Amino acid sequence: MPSPKADQPTMTIEIDIVTLFPAMLAGPLSDSIPGRIQEQGLATVRVHDLRTWGLGRHRSVDDTPYGGGPGMIFRPEPVAAALAELRRPDSLVILLDPAGEVFDQARAVELALHAHLILVCPRYEGIDERIRGMVDLELSIGDFVLTGGELAALVVIDALIRLLPGAIDDDSTTEESFADGLLEYPQYTRPAIFEGRGVPAILSSGDHAAVRRWRRREALRRTLERRPDLLADRVLGPEDRTLLGELESEGGPAE
Repeated sequence: MPSPKADQPTMTIEIDIVTLFPAMLAGPLSDSIPGRIQEQGLATVRVHDLRTWGLGRHRSVDDTPYGGGPGMIFRPEPVAAALAELRRPDSLVILLDPAGEVFDQARAVELALHAHLILVCPRYEGIDERIRGMVDLELSIGDFVLTGGELAALVVIDALIRLLPGAIDDDSTTEESFADGLLEYPQYTRPAIFEGRGVPAILSSGDHAAVRRWRRREALRRTLERRPDLLADRVLGPEDRTLLGELESEGGPAE
Protein backbone atom coordinates (compact mmCIF):
# COMPACT_ATOMS: atom_id res chain seq x y z
CA MET A 1 0.00 0.00 0.00
CA PRO A 2 1.64 3.25 -1.06
CA SER A 3 1.99 6.00 1.51
CA PRO A 4 0.94 9.59 0.76
CA LYS A 5 3.43 11.54 -1.33
CA ALA A 6 5.55 14.12 0.47
CA ASP A 7 3.81 17.02 -1.32
CA GLN A 8 0.34 15.53 -0.90
CA PRO A 9 -1.75 16.71 2.09
CA THR A 10 -2.90 13.90 4.35
CA MET A 11 -6.68 13.88 4.67
CA THR A 12 -8.32 12.10 7.56
CA ILE A 13 -11.95 11.45 8.35
CA GLU A 14 -13.81 10.28 11.43
CA ILE A 15 -16.99 8.25 11.05
CA ASP A 16 -19.41 7.30 13.81
CA ILE A 17 -22.08 4.71 13.03
CA VAL A 18 -25.23 4.33 15.14
CA THR A 19 -26.80 0.89 14.78
CA LEU A 20 -28.67 -1.84 16.61
CA PHE A 21 -26.33 -4.49 15.20
CA PRO A 22 -22.67 -3.49 15.65
CA ALA A 23 -21.47 -7.01 14.80
CA MET A 24 -22.76 -6.61 11.22
CA LEU A 25 -20.18 -3.88 10.65
CA ALA A 26 -17.13 -5.13 12.51
CA GLY A 27 -15.84 -7.68 9.98
CA PRO A 28 -16.17 -5.67 6.75
CA LEU A 29 -14.65 -2.58 8.35
CA SER A 30 -11.60 -4.44 9.69
CA ASP A 31 -10.67 -6.39 6.53
CA SER A 32 -9.03 -5.52 3.21
CA ILE A 33 -8.73 -1.88 2.14
CA PRO A 34 -11.03 -0.38 4.84
CA GLY A 35 -8.96 -2.06 7.54
CA ARG A 36 -5.66 -0.92 6.06
CA ILE A 37 -6.92 2.64 5.63
CA GLN A 38 -7.74 2.76 9.32
CA GLU A 39 -4.36 1.27 10.24
CA GLN A 40 -2.69 4.04 8.23
CA GLY A 41 -4.57 6.62 10.26
CA LEU A 42 -6.42 8.01 7.26
CA ALA A 43 -9.80 7.13 8.75
CA THR A 44 -11.24 6.35 12.16
CA VAL A 45 -14.50 4.42 12.25
CA ARG A 46 -16.41 3.89 15.47
CA VAL A 47 -19.54 1.76 15.84
CA HIS A 48 -22.12 2.56 18.53
CA ASP A 49 -25.02 0.44 19.75
CA LEU A 50 -28.19 2.57 19.71
CA ARG A 51 -29.41 0.71 22.78
CA THR A 52 -26.78 2.62 24.77
CA TRP A 53 -29.28 5.47 24.58
CA GLY A 54 -32.36 3.24 24.82
CA LEU A 55 -35.25 3.92 27.17
CA GLY A 56 -35.99 2.23 30.49
CA ARG A 57 -34.69 -0.98 31.95
CA HIS A 58 -34.87 -2.80 28.62
CA ARG A 59 -33.13 -0.05 26.62
CA SER A 60 -36.11 0.20 24.27
CA VAL A 61 -35.58 2.01 20.96
CA ASP A 62 -38.87 1.31 19.14
CA ASP A 63 -42.63 1.27 19.52
CA THR A 64 -45.81 0.54 17.55
CA PRO A 65 -46.91 3.14 14.97
CA TYR A 66 -49.71 5.61 15.67
CA GLY A 67 -52.69 4.83 13.47
CA GLY A 68 -51.92 1.13 13.47
CA GLY A 69 -50.05 -0.96 10.95
CA PRO A 70 -47.43 -3.71 10.94
CA GLY A 71 -43.97 -3.60 12.42
CA MET A 72 -42.19 -1.35 14.87
CA ILE A 73 -40.94 2.22 14.44
CA PHE A 74 -37.74 3.80 15.75
CA ARG A 75 -38.57 6.21 18.55
CA PRO A 76 -37.01 9.68 18.28
CA GLU A 77 -35.59 9.95 21.82
CA PRO A 78 -32.73 7.38 21.53
CA VAL A 79 -31.58 8.82 18.20
CA ALA A 80 -31.74 12.36 19.59
CA ALA A 81 -29.70 11.32 22.62
CA ALA A 82 -27.10 9.57 20.46
CA LEU A 83 -26.70 12.59 18.21
CA ALA A 84 -26.51 14.95 21.19
CA GLU A 85 -23.50 12.99 22.44
CA LEU A 86 -21.75 12.33 19.12
CA ARG A 87 -22.44 15.46 17.11
CA ARG A 88 -19.78 18.17 16.77
CA PRO A 89 -19.79 21.54 15.01
CA ASP A 90 -18.07 19.95 12.00
CA SER A 91 -20.33 16.87 11.84
CA LEU A 92 -22.51 15.83 8.91
CA VAL A 93 -25.29 13.50 10.06
CA ILE A 94 -26.55 11.01 7.46
CA LEU A 95 -29.65 8.83 7.66
CA LEU A 96 -29.56 5.69 5.49
CA ASP A 97 -33.08 5.48 4.14
CA PRO A 98 -34.78 4.22 0.93
CA ALA A 99 -36.43 7.63 0.51
CA GLY A 100 -33.09 9.45 0.47
CA GLU A 101 -30.97 10.85 -2.34
CA VAL A 102 -29.50 8.05 -4.44
CA PHE A 103 -25.84 7.71 -3.52
CA ASP A 104 -23.36 8.06 -6.37
CA GLN A 105 -19.67 8.66 -7.01
CA ALA A 106 -20.00 12.44 -6.97
CA ARG A 107 -21.54 12.29 -3.51
CA ALA A 108 -18.79 9.91 -2.35
CA VAL A 109 -16.17 12.45 -3.47
CA GLU A 110 -17.98 15.22 -1.59
CA LEU A 111 -18.36 13.17 1.60
CA ALA A 112 -14.65 12.27 1.59
CA LEU A 113 -13.91 15.97 2.17
CA HIS A 114 -15.77 16.08 5.49
CA ALA A 115 -13.92 15.78 8.79
CA HIS A 116 -16.67 13.95 10.67
CA LEU A 117 -19.64 11.89 9.54
CA ILE A 118 -22.35 10.28 11.65
CA LEU A 119 -24.32 7.51 9.93
CA VAL A 120 -27.66 6.47 11.43
CA CYS A 121 -28.84 2.97 10.47
CA PRO A 122 -32.61 2.44 10.84
CA ARG A 123 -34.24 -0.96 11.39
CA TYR A 124 -37.68 -2.49 11.59
CA GLU A 125 -40.59 -0.88 9.71
CA GLY A 126 -39.12 2.61 9.65
CA ILE A 127 -38.46 5.68 11.73
CA ASP A 128 -40.49 8.32 13.51
CA GLU A 129 -40.75 11.17 10.99
CA ARG A 130 -39.32 13.61 13.52
CA ILE A 131 -35.95 11.88 13.25
CA ARG A 132 -35.59 13.28 9.73
CA GLY A 133 -35.40 16.76 11.23
CA MET A 134 -32.32 15.72 13.21
CA VAL A 135 -30.15 14.79 10.20
CA ASP A 136 -28.38 16.78 7.50
CA LEU A 137 -28.66 14.32 4.63
CA GLU A 138 -30.64 11.19 3.72
CA LEU A 139 -28.98 8.65 1.42
CA SER A 140 -30.24 5.57 -0.40
CA ILE A 141 -28.05 3.07 -2.25
CA GLY A 142 -30.79 2.15 -4.72
CA ASP A 143 -34.45 1.60 -5.40
CA PHE A 144 -34.91 -1.42 -3.17
CA VAL A 145 -35.50 -2.07 0.52
CA LEU A 146 -33.02 -3.70 2.91
CA THR A 147 -33.71 -5.04 6.40
CA GLY A 148 -31.69 -2.18 7.85
CA GLY A 149 -29.23 0.58 7.12
CA GLU A 150 -26.08 -1.33 8.04
CA LEU A 151 -25.27 -2.67 4.57
CA ALA A 152 -25.98 0.73 3.05
CA ALA A 153 -23.64 2.34 5.58
CA LEU A 154 -20.88 -0.08 4.59
CA VAL A 155 -21.35 0.80 0.92
CA VAL A 156 -21.11 4.53 1.63
CA ILE A 157 -18.07 4.14 3.87
CA ASP A 158 -16.20 1.89 1.47
CA ALA A 159 -16.85 4.22 -1.45
CA LEU A 160 -15.63 7.35 0.28
CA ILE A 161 -12.64 6.29 2.39
CA ARG A 162 -10.88 4.71 -0.60
CA LEU A 163 -10.83 8.21 -2.14
CA LEU A 164 -8.63 9.65 0.62
CA PRO A 165 -5.16 10.57 -0.67
CA GLY A 166 -2.78 7.74 0.15
CA ALA A 167 -5.54 5.18 0.66
CA ILE A 168 -4.86 3.40 -2.64
CA ASP A 169 -2.86 4.16 -5.77
CA ASP A 170 -4.04 7.43 -7.33
CA ASP A 171 -4.49 5.87 -10.80
CA SER A 172 -6.92 3.33 -9.35
CA THR A 173 -9.43 6.06 -8.53
CA THR A 174 -8.88 8.40 -11.48
CA GLU A 175 -9.47 5.78 -14.19
CA GLU A 176 -12.21 3.61 -12.70
CA SER A 177 -15.90 3.60 -13.48
CA PHE A 178 -17.76 6.88 -12.80
CA ALA A 179 -14.53 8.76 -11.98
CA ASP A 180 -15.24 11.06 -14.93
CA GLY A 181 -18.81 10.05 -15.63
CA LEU A 182 -18.07 7.01 -17.82
CA LEU A 183 -17.88 3.29 -17.18
CA GLU A 184 -14.35 1.90 -17.04
CA TYR A 185 -12.73 0.45 -20.16
CA PRO A 186 -12.16 -3.36 -20.45
CA GLN A 187 -9.00 -4.70 -18.84
CA TYR A 188 -6.94 -7.85 -19.43
CA THR A 189 -4.13 -9.80 -17.78
CA ARG A 190 -2.36 -13.13 -18.43
CA PRO A 191 -2.82 -15.50 -20.16
CA ALA A 192 -2.66 -13.89 -23.61
CA ILE A 193 -5.10 -16.53 -24.92
CA PHE A 194 -7.89 -18.01 -22.81
CA GLU A 195 -10.39 -20.48 -24.28
CA GLY A 196 -9.69 -19.11 -27.74
CA ARG A 197 -10.14 -15.47 -26.76
CA GLY A 198 -7.14 -13.18 -27.02
CA VAL A 199 -6.10 -9.81 -25.71
CA PRO A 200 -6.41 -6.78 -28.04
CA ALA A 201 -3.04 -6.43 -29.75
CA ILE A 202 -2.89 -2.71 -29.14
CA LEU A 203 -2.50 -3.26 -25.39
CA SER A 204 0.90 -4.91 -25.91
CA SER A 205 2.00 -2.59 -28.73
CA GLY A 206 3.99 -0.23 -26.52
CA ASP A 207 2.24 2.73 -28.18
CA HIS A 208 1.02 4.61 -25.11
CA ALA A 209 -0.94 7.20 -27.09
CA ALA A 210 -2.75 4.48 -29.03
CA VAL A 211 -3.49 2.56 -25.82
CA ARG A 212 -4.87 5.69 -24.18
CA ARG A 213 -7.14 6.36 -27.19
CA TRP A 214 -8.30 2.72 -27.28
CA ARG A 215 -9.17 2.83 -23.59
CA ARG A 216 -11.11 6.04 -24.00
CA ARG A 217 -12.95 4.63 -27.00
CA GLU A 218 -13.87 1.44 -25.16
CA ALA A 219 -14.98 3.40 -22.09
CA LEU A 220 -17.33 5.34 -24.34
CA ARG A 221 -18.46 2.12 -26.04
CA ARG A 222 -19.24 0.40 -22.76
CA THR A 223 -21.09 3.44 -21.44
CA LEU A 224 -23.08 3.77 -24.67
CA GLU A 225 -24.07 0.10 -24.57
CA ARG A 226 -24.78 -0.28 -20.86
CA ARG A 227 -25.50 3.16 -19.42
CA PRO A 228 -26.50 5.54 -22.23
CA ASP A 229 -28.15 7.74 -19.60
CA LEU A 230 -24.67 8.79 -18.46
CA LEU A 231 -24.05 10.29 -21.91
CA ALA A 232 -27.40 11.99 -22.31
CA ASP A 233 -26.46 15.36 -20.76
CA ARG A 234 -22.70 15.02 -20.97
CA VAL A 235 -20.70 17.81 -22.64
CA LEU A 236 -18.26 15.97 -24.92
CA GLY A 237 -14.85 17.21 -25.95
CA PRO A 238 -13.68 17.01 -29.58
CA GLU A 239 -11.97 13.62 -29.16
CA ASP A 240 -14.95 12.09 -27.38
CA ARG A 241 -17.31 13.36 -30.08
CA THR A 242 -15.10 11.80 -32.75
CA LEU A 243 -14.83 8.48 -30.91
CA LEU A 244 -18.53 8.36 -30.14
CA GLY A 245 -19.34 9.09 -33.77
CA GLU A 246 -17.12 6.17 -34.85
CA LEU A 247 -18.87 3.86 -32.38
CA GLU A 248 -22.38 4.90 -33.36
CA SER A 249 -21.64 4.35 -37.04
CA GLU A 250 -19.79 1.10 -36.38
CA GLY A 251 -22.15 -0.61 -33.94
CA GLY A 252 -21.57 -4.11 -32.57
CA PRO A 253 -19.51 -5.30 -29.56
CA ALA A 254 -15.84 -4.52 -29.01
CA GLU A 255 -13.37 -6.89 -30.61
